Amino acid sequence: MTADRDRPGPVAWPPAPIKTERLVLRQSEARDRPAFVDLFSSPEVGTYIGGAQSREELERTVPELPGRRFGFFVVELDGTMIGMITFDRRDPSRKGRVWPDAGEAELGYMFLPHSWGHGYAAEACAAALDWFTATHPGEPVVLSTQLANRASLRLVAKLGFTEVDRFEEYGAEQWFGARSGPNE
Repeated sequence: MTADRDRPGPVAWPPAPIKTERLVLRQSEARDRPAFVDLFSSPEVGTYIGGAQSREELERTVPELPGRRFGFFVVELDGTMIGMITFDRRDPSRKGRVWPDAGEAELGYMFLPHSWGHGYAAEACAAALDWFTATHPGEPVVLSTQLANRASLRLVAKLGFTEVDRFEEYGAEQWFGARSGPNE
């Protein structure tokens, strides 16, 4: 797969909030800070990402406006943050790529445990992928998840990702997949 990563004109950030049937994807706000601390200190959330972080450390280090950067969406349900979605450029030093020099957009997502099992992750990720496809036509999106994370594997299949590779990273077997834009 190849794509032109040097598209004319910058992508506006942040975009207008993205509304789905039940959710809003938006830029983070100061009121989201407690949910960020809860998210990163949750043992359940940390299961497949290297463990929970110390709540005390997070209280000291999480900025007043966490997640204020390109490609970072807060996922909101009924006015409250329940998770986050990110698009970051994959580091060329990591295993897994579809472009020869890497740098593909990598989808990341984390949701608070009370929101699991309701289809929110699928709904939010599908909306975020639609935004990405519209703003980066023809560019693939990649994703890596632990093979042991069955819920994540079900989600990525729903989202249209296909397996490209498997490898050992972070002490666990990883599933690496890609999703091509509709113009591929």
